[in-house]
Order: sequence, then structure tokens, then C-alpha cells
Amino acid sequence: MPTSPASPRQQLRALIHARRGALVPGAFNALSAKVVEDLGFEAIYVTGAGVTNMWLGLPDQGFMGLHEIAEHTARIRDAVALPLIVDADTGFGNALNVYHSVRTLERAGADCIQLEDQLAPKRCGHFSGKQVISAEEAVGKIKAAADARRDADLLIMARTDAAAVHGFEAAVERAQRFAEAGADLLFVEAVTSAEHIRALPGLLPVPQLMNMVIGGKTPIVGADELAALGYGVVLYANAALQGALTGMQNALGALRRDKQLLESSGLVAPFAERQRLVGKPAWDALEQRYG
Repeated sequence: MPTSPASPRQQLRALIHARRGALVPGAFNALSAKVVEDLGFEAIYVTGAGVTNMWLGLPDQGFMGLHEIAEHTARIRDAVALPLIVDADTGFGNALNVYHSVRTLERAGADCIQLEDQLAPKRCGHFSGKQVISAEEAVGKIKAAADARRDADLLIMARTDAAAVHGFEAAVERAQRFAEAGADLLFVEAVTSAEHIRALPGLLPVPQLMNMVIGGKTPIVGADELAALGYGVVLYANAALQGALTGMQNALGALRRDKQLLESSGLVAPFAERQRLVGKPAWDALEQRYG
């Protein structure tokens, strides 16, 4: 009997356990996810900050709800085949809300769900003024998440922001407790020294994600070095978002200045490339088949 291909969840589990620093970009909508897939990356991070910025036009300060992230997850799931790591912020409430959120996002197509220990309303991990809930409450929420999954292959990622509030050692202790509560992947956010980045893989038992925020508080370390250290995932959650902002500003700035904008400017994707990315040839073929 031929073996069936691995599911996206199984692919993601194998990817993080390889601990080879897989580069994972963030996507803020279906088209950005298609670009990530088209360029050959192995997984996609559905970014809460990106959805909040690009969909709501607001800063990452707890404005996104379960409905927004579930809708975007479902649309991205329809658009791409890659494994999806989905940012669920604090789980949108207490442990019972976390249970419901995991069920909802699993149904929407998430392959890994990220939950964090901030006090609501949360804020970007690289903003000042963060607060975290008690370790006991946070552990209960991770247990609820692990219990809620219908598919045993669904991954739970536990993020702690405690380093900014209680210090690095306290964050490591929390992450250890999250692993014991059922987390499959650990994320110690906003590490501020290269020494701590290099120490983390030896301090925690399960695979880890390191978040490289462009312009943030964590020093940028190359993916090759992070792979050698044993990180499972190297996240660039909003590289696409920041690149898109620069692209829009440059293209629209040129349009305002020159009163016209051509493909030959190099400031816009060609019309044909845009149609390729959204799969127009495949839809044309379907139209011929059914029409």
C-alpha cells in the first residue's frame, strides 16, 4: 500500500523538530501568503499585528478579535497549501475562551496556534508597557489549548512576554512550565541580548521560535547561526508588511509626482505577474471546462 502524503500539520511538526532554523515569513492576507508560497518558503505565519495594521489600520494593541483572525486564516488556507502558524494573541479571554478559540482556528485551517501570556489588552511584544498574567493562569490557558484540539497533529505554540516584565530567567521558567502543560513549540518574545538568544536552546526541552522583528528590541541574528544553535523556526512576522508599505509609498509617491506610472518604472509588479499570482490561468481553464 502506498503511504499517504504528510498533512500540513505533520509537515510542520517535522519542520520544527528538525531544529534547522526554518525561515518563516508572516502573511497579512491571502495574496501575501501566495507570495510567500511562490517564493519557496516552507510555512507561513498568519500575523496578528499584520492583520491589525493592514485590515484595521490600527496598531498592535489588542484590537483584533477572534472573528478577524479566523476569517483571515480561512481565506489564507483556501489560497495556499503550506502549513499555517496562526497568531491568536491571548486567546481572547480566559482558559474557556482559549478552548473556544483553538476549536475555531483549527476548523478555519490553522496547523499551529500561538497563544501568549500578556494581560489583555495585549500589545506588540516590542512595545513598552507590557504586562503579563500570573504563571498559574497562563499554564491553565495552555492546558486548555492542548485539550481543545480535535486533531492530535495540531500544534500549540506558547509565547511568553515575561522577559520584559520579570526578567529573562522568569521567562525561561514560564516557558518550561508551558512545555510541561502541553506546548509543542516555545516562543520567548523580545529577547534583548545576543547572549540570551544563544542560551535559550540549551535551557528548554522543546523546539523554539526566535522572532526577528525588523527595528524591534531583539538584535538581528542570521538564520544560519540560529539554525546552528538549534532553533526550530526563525520568524520574520512583518517583513512582507514593511516591504509592502515601502512599495506602496514609493509607487504612489512617484504617481503623485509624475502624474503617471508605467510598468517599466520598476516600482510596480507587472500586470501579468499579478494575474499569475492570483491564479488567473487556472480560473481561465475552469471557465473553458464549464462554459
